[in-house]
Amino acid sequence: MKKIRYSPDVDAMLIEISDCPLAYAEDEGNMILHYSSSGELVLIEILNVKQFMSLESLSDEIPTR
Repeated sequence: MKKIRYSPDVDAMLIEISDCPLAYAEDEGNMILHYSSSGELVLIEILNVKQFMSLESLSDEIPTR
C-alpha cells in the first residue's frame, strides 16, 4: 500500500508506505521519516517540494490533499 500526495498548505509530499500507526519521527534535513513502534518506516514527508519540482508537475502527477 503506497500512497503519494502533495500538501500545498505546507509544501510537502507525503509518501505512505504502511498502514501501521505512527510512533515517532526523525528529521533528516528536507525529510521527516515517521516510524512505527517496531521501527518500520511508515511515512516519508519531503519538505519544500516546490524547490525541486514545478507546480505543473505536482498538480498533474500527484493528488493534493
